[in-house]
Amino acid sequence: MGTSENQVIKQHLIDPEICIRCNTCEAICPVGAITHDSRNYVVKADVCNLCMACISPCPTGSIDNWRDMPKAKAYSIEEQLTWDDLPAPLSADELAAQTSDSDASDVAVAADAQVAPVSGDTLTPSQVQSVPGVSNESPGSTLPPWSAAHAYTNLYGPKSSQKTIEAKVVGNVRVTEVGKNLGSDYDTHHIVLDFGNLPFPVLEGQSIGIVPPGVDANGRPHHARQYSIASPRNGERPGYNNLSLTVKRVLEDHSGKPVRGVGSNYLCDLKIGETVQVIGPFGSSFLMPNHPKSSIVMICTGTGSAPMRAMTEWRRRLRETGKFEGGKLMLFFGARTQQELPYFGPLQKLPKDFIDSHFAFSRTEGQPKVYVQDRLRERAADLALLLKDPNAYFYVCGLKSMEEGVVLALRDIANQAGLNWDRLAADLKNQGRLHLETY
Repeated sequence: MGTSENQVIKQHLIDPEICIRCNTCEAICPVGAITHDSRNYVVKADVCNLCMACISPCPTGSIDNWRDMPKAKAYSIEEQLTWDDLPAPLSADELAAQTSDSDASDVAVAADAQVAPVSGDTLTPSQVQSVPGVSNESPGSTLPPWSAAHAYTNLYGPKSSQKTIEAKVVGNVRVTEVGKNLGSDYDTHHIVLDFGNLPFPVLEGQSIGIVPPGVDANGRPHHARQYSIASPRNGERPGYNNLSLTVKRVLEDHSGKPVRGVGSNYLCDLKIGETVQVIGPFGSSFLMPNHPKSSIVMICTGTGSAPMRAMTEWRRRLRETGKFEGGKLMLFFGARTQQELPYFGPLQKLPKDFIDSHFAFSRTEGQPKVYVQDRLRERAADLALLLKDPNAYFYVCGLKSMEEGVVLALRDIANQAGLNWDRLAADLKNQGRLHLETY
């Protein structure tokens, strides 16, 4: 038998042409095999254990790509970061040329031991769970609620017959105040896009990609930026083929380093009548329940409010018809200050018997820091009842840094109420009742 270095492996790759850089794969990978730079998301061949945890959550299918490669010649991280598209698979002759005859038994063993499918195949849940040593610890579900409407995805994009769809800007308004020490550039906009007569069906909880014009510093076309839809399924303006987005102008990255966000600044500066190129829609699990008396708990920060606004507005419109009996709506919404919290004014005007809203501000001058998980603990009694209720669904959206605090708060609330969190977390995940969308 030849050396293990010449063993043929099924290398896991991400297609940079259709990836929308949403960070879902890196966030959910239980072994830290996925990383990224400003251009591409890539998989470390020497770390990936083929657990498949990242496959179903990917909204575009870009994660589901594989190449037979000699282990010693697997594509490096540095090489993958330069790609604009995937390399062609090695032919049988090319693979044989790179693998000596003395290693043939290694090739056969590797082929028999594969657990990763080629693109287009899928593993069953039982197959995924049978991989030794693999545990996806995230409690977030990749299954939609059982009563969710059918979501259409990937209607437009690099791998579709039509690459993009053009939308016209019909609205662009600021939805945050100008607070102390906040320049006019640090703002959040509510942007409405109209698709005219072209079909673009969406649901609450889905997202789209916006393709900024021009090229990057290396002369390559900008890749699409992902934004959650902030309007309900029948449009920002009911009966029209439109949708809205909540976009914060980005002037620094998560570590505070100055950077001017290409997509966010492009969108915030758009004028009425201008057009944008759109791909998508994306997302088939972060969807709201449709059955009567279902309750929804929404936990978000900043522009993570976009899907929550969409769900709230759809329930409000259903309520006005008198034909739908919804359950409880609870909202926990965090920001640094009240001035930075999108839609604060409109939220205050919603009837209290319709939605139970709680705000958390972490940078209010002269006040202690308060986070969404603090507000959750204040309502522990009500949330414990909803955690036990099979008709209650929980949605978390915002910065990645909030996710752990929120999950720990839910765990503590459950345990204090005499619930077994490990068992409950498994039920929330398997029943599509807890959804995490953080970035």
